[in-house]
Amino acid sequence: MFNKILYFVVALVVVTGIIRLFINSAEAPDTVLVPENGETVMCTMDAMECPDGTFVGRTGPGCEFVCGDVEAVPADIQAMIDAKKDLIQITVPVPNGVIGSPLEVTGQARGPWFSEAVFPVTLTNWNGLIIAEGIGMASGNWMTEEFVSFTSTLEFVNPFSVGDPDFMKRGSLILMKDNPSGLPENDDALEIPVRFAE
Repeated sequence: MFNKILYFVVALVVVTGIIRLFINSAEAPDTVLVPENGETVMCTMDAMECPDGTFVGRTGPGCEFVCGDVEAVPADIQAMIDAKKDLIQITVPVPNGVIGSPLEVTGQARGPWFSEAVFPVTLTNWNGLIIAEGIGMASGNWMTEEFVSFTSTLEFVNPFSVGDPDFMKRGSLILMKDNPSGLPENDDALEIPVRFAE
């Protein structure tokens, strides 16, 4: 009799645990992150293949994909990125993220960053040589002072080859404010350090 009661209690605990697991997984968001402003962000559970063949999920307050071990961004470069965050913000790639071709760039910029819904995007190697050029294209109405999402795709030949010095993995992604006036006082740009895949 005691064994039957024991089996019943164990079975009840197991069934209750399974039910709770299903309820929690159904109610819980895929990923919950709390950025500095205190707002809760839910990231989807999709994955992206990195240039090295591994897969990563979304992470961070921007729910971005981060490939490989991301090196810390030097304080002076991070300060320049932060100084532009009220004008333009990049979601992918993250600073010092590993990139491959084609490079999908996403983010948001204030309407005045665009002209006719676009702005120039450039990718350089470690020595500042331009290896790809394209445009950032607004995903919505760009004639606003508010932030507008943008996307850009750059195709390039990887300037780094196995056996090259490590510094040759480094490059820069430059998102330039469109300046149809040509006046130097209207120039502006956001520069993000990147690393090329091996």
